[in-house]
Amino acid sequence: MAKWVEVAIETEFAESDRKMVDLGGREQIGLFKVADKYWAISAWCTHMHASMVHGPLDGHELMCPLHGARFDIRNGAALSFPATTNVKTYKTKVEGGKILIKV
Repeated sequence: MAKWVEVAIETEFAESDRKMVDLGGREQIGLFKVADKYWAISAWCTHMHASMVHGPLDGHELMCPLHGARFDIRNGAALSFPATTNVKTYKTKVEGGKILIKV
């Protein structure tokens, strides 16, 4: 059963537009802030399992720094080769300054 998990607070995004969230095991999530909204996706590229959290972000388009695959952080869509498989996304919400994701 899915549940909401607190993963950050809004003040953490005063200096950065992203955060790596480790939920244990192989479940790491990239949490991104674009404008006033938060987006959460799997931290791992579906092409070669490289971490994308520190890749360039242009609007809602995140580039994997290893081979340049691009993904839409709003829906996880693979936008360019070499990736052909979407990444998992997570719903987000803010309550009282706390950022939560549904896992």
